[in-house]
Amino acid sequence: MGQTSPSPVRILVVDDDPGDVLMIEEALADSDVDKVIDVVADGQEAMEFLRREGRHTEAQRPDVILLDLNMPRMDGRQVLGEVKGDESLRTIPIVVLTTSNADTDVVSSYTLQANAYVTKPIDLDDFNDVVRRIDEFFGRVVVLPKHP
Repeated sequence: MGQTSPSPVRILVVDDDPGDVLMIEEALADSDVDKVIDVVADGQEAMEFLRREGRHTEAQRPDVILLDLNMPRMDGRQVLGEVKGDESLRTIPIVVLTTSNADTDVVSSYTLQANAYVTKPIDLDDFNDVVRRIDEFFGRVVVLPKHP
């Protein structure tokens, strides 16, 4: 069911909070979905990663992006706009994973074509559960687009 390829799911985590990144990585490690996790600290670095620029010339295209909204240099809204406006990148599913539950952030994210919007729970167990569910969904349930 879902992912038919034996290759691991590639997840790009875009988040400037090292604590949140660590919790995301630990929650992802707890599942048995085969995956490769790449991490970048802000939107500008995310775009360099996706376009294989700068120190990311060897980067591999992710199958899904977990994107924080509020970051320095280039925020998640700008990343959403650029990725979904780029014909070569727009098919990558993007899950906004952020602390904000503001209606304006939810609406603007979906307007910019986010595939899902998830608020980071404060409780550690709830946080782990949410990340594992995202991992399970994209790692086992959905069919991800094949890419060159």
